Amino acid sequence: MILTDEDYMKEAIIEAKKAQDKAEVPIGAIIVLDGKIIARGHNLRECQQNAIAHAELLAIEQACKDVGSWRLENAELYVTLEPCPMCSGAIILSRIKRVIYGAADPKGGCAGTLMNLLQDDRFNHKSEITSGVLEEECSSLLSAFFRGIRERKKQEKLRKTAELVKQEGIDNL
Repeated sequence: MILTDEDYMKEAIIEAKKAQDKAEVPIGAIIVLDGKIIARGHNLRECQQNAIAHAELLAIEQACKDVGSWRLENAELYVTLEPCPMCSGAIILSRIKRVIYGAADPKGGCAGTLMNLLQDDRFNHKSEITSGVLEEECSSLLSAFFRGIRERKKQEKLRKTAELVKQEGIDNL
């Protein structure tokens, strides 16, 4: 059975949901080699308090261990959000053949949105890029996550205001 980009992206979405369950930004990644998933990763920056614990980097690290080499020349990386500059650098250095992502990142995407490091002629390696695979589902996960954060902040502000009112004995605001 031949799997499609959508089939593999669904696996990356499973990883993103693992991050979400840990109160992490829901980004997930998988690496496929010869039609087989050889690595998985999801964001762990908050859990590990580590700026470089991005889904892509964790998956690349696992894939290198799996193949016994830092070169992932025939591998494909599926990720729910367009790679950032750091992850794009790791993709270039590990020689990943193809990058497939779901949602574009206008603030940090380096696979064509903000800039395109993955296909810059000045580097010694370029990756093929496919964008927008299951984009709506990938975007929805991120939007819901950040909407939840904004709502929690709003509720906290309201709670603090109510406490202040109660402490100060203010009846009418």
